[in-house]
Amino acid sequence: MNCENRIAALAGLLALLLGTVGCQSKTSEASSGPSVSRIISEAAGASASSDAAAKVDTADGVEVAPKMMANLRIEPVREQVLYRQLTATGKVQFNEDRMARVLAPLPGQVVGLQLRVGDTVQKDQLLFSIKSREVAVLVTEYLESQRDLDLAGKTHAMTKDLFEHQAASRIAFQQAASDLAKAQAHVARAEEALRVLGLDPKEIENTGGLRSLIPVLAPQSGNVIERTITSGQFVQADSTALLTVADVSTVWVLVDVFESDIHSVHPGGKVKVTAAAYPDRPFMASVDRISDKVDPETRTLKVRLLVSNPGLLLKSEMFITASLELSERMTGVTVPAKALLSEDDKSYIFVATGERRFDRRLVSAIPDGSGRLRVTSGLRAGDRIVTDGALLLSFRQKQNQN
Repeated sequence: MNCENRIAALAGLLALLLGTVGCQSKTSEASSGPSVSRIISEAAGASASSDAAAKVDTADGVEVAPKMMANLRIEPVREQVLYRQLTATGKVQFNEDRMARVLAPLPGQVVGLQLRVGDTVQKDQLLFSIKSREVAVLVTEYLESQRDLDLAGKTHAMTKDLFEHQAASRIAFQQAASDLAKAQAHVARAEEALRVLGLDPKEIENTGGLRSLIPVLAPQSGNVIERTITSGQFVQADSTALLTVADVSTVWVLVDVFESDIHSVHPGGKVKVTAAAYPDRPFMASVDRISDKVDPETRTLKVRLLVSNPGLLLKSEMFITASLELSERMTGVTVPAKALLSEDDKSYIFVATGERRFDRRLVSAIPDGSGRLRVTSGLRAGDRIVTDGALLLSFRQKQNQN
């Protein structure tokens, strides 16, 4: 019964009551007036409550006013082809293919070291120098070989002239040629020894051999990630790294993949990596190498990912989550993450069931690696869901239930 019919019925009831008490005095009428008014008020209130009750939302649904629709965004669910995602965790490591350890070429004293861990260097940049006695020995040998070559050259020229004028024997001429060849070999060997140490033979000749410092240059561009020496320290020419330079524009991540899933992982496969430090910023990566050995305890294999590191944000030992895109395909539906509401360890989505009515539906969903959620149950293609404003509907629903 609508509101107008209820009011008409109440009016008839009021007329009947007035006819019954028409013989009473004006005082009685005055005293009974409020009671009748109260009856009308309560009846009208009951009628309004009854109408409201007709629109009260159920436990899993809510109906909104037209003006509230402007705050909601509704999208249809579409089925699409999806790649199966495999999620794994790991840590960031330096890319050892782009890491160089700087060793001492000769024993001596470190001079001019001003770099600190974290500094950026360019290829062939001077890192520091080593003052070494052995450098002086090599320089002296080079200068002596140059003098020997000069003398051997003059001797050869003179002997050749004498031989051509039959003033010297052939044996003497051949000996002079042999001495010249040996002197040239000695010079070449001494020059190569200097070049290995980064010294320029021509520069040594121009300075008169006053050189005892070996320049140590950066083998590649990158950042200094480790330093084990200080300026003035004496070092030995062994396998101990004095500095370590790494190119951190790319990094490695090692993740564990179960042997039951390894058949779907292939070198070059696309991967999205998310670091705990930057949960809203994915990093692009690819499968670089798959281990040949299965861990007998965990039944997993190590998969190495090559991760692009723009801005050098990823640091060594950071925890990451990797979503590997497998070769297997499937059909399914995905929804924006904000369309999903969680309550008591359950997930819900509001589905439009009328022009302004929305029902709350229980669903199951998992991340798809792209920032959306793949719904595994509770939705089907064609459903119209609330993708923006679901929290507002949930609040309205709880108000109505209270």
